[in-house]
Amino acid sequence: MKTPALGVGVGLRSTHYGHILDHRPAVPWFEVISENYMGIRGAVASGTLGGGRPREILEKIRQDYPIMLHGVSLNIGSTDPLRLDYLDRLKELAKHFQPVWVSDHLCWTGVRGENLHDLLPLPYNEETLQHVVSRVRQVQDHLGRRILLENVSSYLTYKHSDMTEWEFVAELSRRADCGVLLDVNNIQVSARNHGFDPYEYLKGIPRGRVCQMHLAGYSEEDGLLIDTHDHPVSNTVWELYAEAVRRFGDVPALIEWDDKIPPFEVLQNEAAQAEKIRESVLGKERDPLLAAAR
Repeated sequence: MKTPALGVGVGLRSTHYGHILDHRPAVPWFEVISENYMGIRGAVASGTLGGGRPREILEKIRQDYPIMLHGVSLNIGSTDPLRLDYLDRLKELAKHFQPVWVSDHLCWTGVRGENLHDLLPLPYNEETLQHVVSRVRQVQDHLGRRILLENVSSYLTYKHSDMTEWEFVAELSRRADCGVLLDVNNIQVSARNHGFDPYEYLKGIPRGRVCQMHLAGYSEEDGLLIDTHDHPVSNTVWELYAEAVRRFGDVPALIEWDDKIPPFEVLQNEAAQAEKIRESVLGKERDPLLAAAR
């Protein structure tokens, strides 16, 4: 599983639409939330994706930048049937915009038709593994492409788990033949909350399966780390990212910032910091497009 050496991108948020269209900032790629551009239910059946102004904006941005599609509604770990209407819309979106990768989260978000609006962790055992592997294969067959699954931050564990999270992720990627979106911040958050070594987590993930990474900022409350995406990347996460680059190589990374969103230049500065770490570890200079962002 190979990914172009795209460098460090940023998440596309509506707050920054105007700046991006007016200035065409020197960032190498954008990640977009799939559901924001899928349009209304039934749009695929009518022959259009819908989506209104966000779709029009993405059309313009896609002319100048590669994109990744990142979803929050796949609900891959649930016992509910996979939503074929959702997969149809996702397939059409990917066909139209031709993203480098399509990704979602290794979690469950609801059951019996109820959406809990959270990314909830799974019990890590053989029964769950077989269940998720089967569903990932169905999704990939339906979409006609491999997907990436992201490790989520967590604040609870299950008594039925009998393997580590990284063992589960590694085995899932092997059996389902999917990729891993390695969220470095989420590893740090979960490691602190549950008392495991984040560097052991990195060692447990197979090199050839990691196709993208995420970087973000967390908050701390009463000794608990919370994945809020509303702060700069912490020093501990930068250090963990450096080790991830050593292990997984020149994998595209993303700066995520989803709340208290700052001016676009702040995201560019975070991306530039990630690029410096990437360069230092890999011993290579950025290409001209990435260099212009400094």
